[in-house]
Amino acid sequence: MNRRSFLTMAGMTGVPWMSTPGRGVRSNANASVSYVRQISTGDAFDVAVCGGGPSGVAAALAARSAGLKVLLVESQGQLGGNGTSGLVSHWLGGRTSDCKRWVVGGLFRSLSEEAFRRGFALIPEQTSKPYQPHGWYKGQLAAGIPFDPFGVAAMMDERIQKAGISLLLSTYAMDVMVDEERITHVVLLNKSGLVAMPVSAVIDATGDADLAVRCGSPFFKGREEDKLMTPASLTFHVDNVDQDALADYIETNKAPRFREKIAELRQAGEWDFPYEIFICVQLQEKGTMMINTTRLVDVDGTDGASVSAGLVAGRTEIQRLMALMRKHFPGFSRARLKAVASVLGIRETRRLRGRYVLSVDDLVSGRDFPDAIGFSSYGWDLPDPKRPSDNPSHGKKRDVTPIPYRVMIPQGVSNLICPGRAISVERPVLGPLRVMAPCMAMGEAAGQAARQVVEGGGAFAEVDFALLREELRGRGAVVCWD
Repeated sequence: MNRRSFLTMAGMTGVPWMSTPGRGVRSNANASVSYVRQISTGDAFDVAVCGGGPSGVAAALAARSAGLKVLLVESQGQLGGNGTSGLVSHWLGGRTSDCKRWVVGGLFRSLSEEAFRRGFALIPEQTSKPYQPHGWYKGQLAAGIPFDPFGVAAMMDERIQKAGISLLLSTYAMDVMVDEERITHVVLLNKSGLVAMPVSAVIDATGDADLAVRCGSPFFKGREEDKLMTPASLTFHVDNVDQDALADYIETNKAPRFREKIAELRQAGEWDFPYEIFICVQLQEKGTMMINTTRLVDVDGTDGASVSAGLVAGRTEIQRLMALMRKHFPGFSRARLKAVASVLGIRETRRLRGRYVLSVDDLVSGRDFPDAIGFSSYGWDLPDPKRPSDNPSHGKKRDVTPIPYRVMIPQGVSNLICPGRAISVERPVLGPLRVMAPCMAMGEAAGQAARQVVEGGGAFAEVDFALLREELRGRGAVVCWD
């Protein structure tokens, strides 16, 4: 029997800040200790969904709708991921730029329309005006779904409870037990302590392929030449914005991102941030804006010390940025800081090194995929790791990007699937696929596919994807594009 568990953990490896050389404490950053203990087992589930962001919520709802007993685990205190806890309250990639067609249907469209009906979100229509406040120019930002993160988090709670899904918040999926390339238990940690939950299938919706890595699956990280990753953000919301004054400035100066104003401030020595643009999006009500401007370079979202430093640096930067906004940016003189995200907005960490890696050439050549389970309407968007305002393009591609089912399949473990931004793609391809609407499409497909894995005892790689696509189509998902 080949039973593996990562409950034997490195002691302080990779966390040098835990010791302080020069203060009477010897650094043992390269040492390790053996940590082994007996832990109790919990209830058995057909599928454990680890991560309660867009892909995880969609996966859990789809799996439960398919008749499975589902456990949803989320490390934060609420569902919704970066859209709620991260305050990136703008679902992107789910509609065409002219706002006329849904590129992602199924659960994404259902959640968007429910949030709209309940006053938690807007579904903007195309406008003849040169600028609109949800993106300030026509395109994918203008076609996004801005929403109230607090209302949407509560709405997701209701959907999960109504579906009969077991939910654990403030809980970490920290490890797995594997027997013959099949996960038998997921090890969880919360205030109750450690527990091993027996499972038949696992959906790793952590966004970082955390559980796939625990299983020993190979992965990529960062760009090939130096392993650097695109900058992180700490997003914040402001209210009491005079949007009429803001719109007048933007329309008069044709300056939706304040490039000229920022260049003046840099020349005057007041702007020393590593980015050259200002990004603001009106949320569900006029005068309330999401500011997705900060770009924190050299943050590694898989390193605890780096994330901690990024959060501190981000909060400090927000205070400085707010002062400059009030002083120099039309419409923001009386703006109030409403909320600061409790988690970093991480755009990139690990990507699976799967059996198939979706390539730039696949997108540029317009290749079709018989196992496509969804699409994204988003464009190339993965800023340079050191120059956050530089966003390289990689050639002309179709307006919609297909998502092959197989990019979610890790190597080395049979009953695990990974929807979300940890998929098996070349790095630039992460740009159009990492945003929240296509992540929901992936999650819904993963949850539906789990039915075949649980009922047949097989592997996610062996799923009948023709049947899967038909089932998704029956759920209102978009799996074909003309």
